[in-house]
Amino acid sequence: MLTDRRALSLAVLPAGFAVILAILLTIAPAAAKDTGLIFVSNEKSNNLIVIDPKTHKVIRDIKTSRRPRDMHFSVDRTKLYVACGDDDVIDIIDVTKLEVIGRIPTGPSPETFSIDERKRRIYVANEEGSSLSIIDMDQAITIHEVPTGAEPEGVYVSEDGKLLYVTSEVGDLIHLVDAEGGHVLQDVVVGTRPRRFAATPDRKELWVTAELSGEVYIIDREKFEVSGKIEFLPPGMRKSDVTPVGLVMTKDGMNLHTLAAYSGHDVQTMQRYYAHVIARYRNRKPIGLEAECKAARRRVERRPFTPPEERPGPQREAQRRRRSRARAARAARSDPESSSEVRQADGR
Repeated sequence: MLTDRRALSLAVLPAGFAVILAILLTIAPAAAKDTGLIFVSNEKSNNLIVIDPKTHKVIRDIKTSRRPRDMHFSVDRTKLYVACGDDDVIDIIDVTKLEVIGRIPTGPSPETFSIDERKRRIYVANEEGSSLSIIDMDQAITIHEVPTGAEPEGVYVSEDGKLLYVTSEVGDLIHLVDAEGGHVLQDVVVGTRPRRFAATPDRKELWVTAELSGEVYIIDREKFEVSGKIEFLPPGMRKSDVTPVGLVMTKDGMNLHTLAAYSGHDVQTMQRYYAHVIARYRNRKPIGLEAECKAARRRVERRPFTPPEERPGPQREAQRRRRSRARAARAARSDPESSSEVRQADGR
């Protein structure tokens, strides 16, 4: 959750669904002022719905390019940028008119992105293109196409706009990228399938989720190396079912909440447990979480996760394939001769 004196934004990204809640204050045009509109992107139906937070009714259905995903507001909250994965564009939506007013071409299958309005740049992770696009916002042209590891996702821009951090899901890598020169400066290896970033309040560390290994890695930004790691395994759960993806750091840096992509328990219980674990890791006392965490653990112990008997759905099957590709990639790095056997075992 991001908060400033102008707006409150909440982003939740489970599979196929994204939400941004924006409370628009004094800087927005009159027609949008104080609306608090909720924008929801729907990957399968290729649209954004706009919800009135007071009535919880849909007030507008905005047709977008195919597969809308990650969303970010402009600094003045007058525009909403939406990555559309199947049309390789970022749609620009006028928050006052509630309609698409422009499109910016990207690389293949844009998934997530970050905006630096001071430099007028958009940095886009292209999932299918294994690249990072550095785009001029005003001219809508790609200045640099930076090769990355397979399936890049998370993008974080340094405070001065000179450096970029990008995750590679299949490569198990964090790339450090020169934003001006458009090339990778250095890589660091983390856990299986790294996804999203969160910076500590002092900006000295970046925390990154590793979905399939159920971990959060801590990156020392000055040295650009792993300085710590937290493993998650709530009582009564299998390690393979603890899959952290999104993460939000509290302002004081004492706690961090993560969002599991898939689990047998409600997200609130998982978040409380994660916050407790990380507070202990930081050697600080959790803020008002002790009783909640004990209760959460008791609930998990009483209701351990039981996997369904039916055949796994397409999402779980896709996760299995990604895990297999990640194992093959690691095997190839350590022993090139074994990589062919791993691929054969996976039937690919």
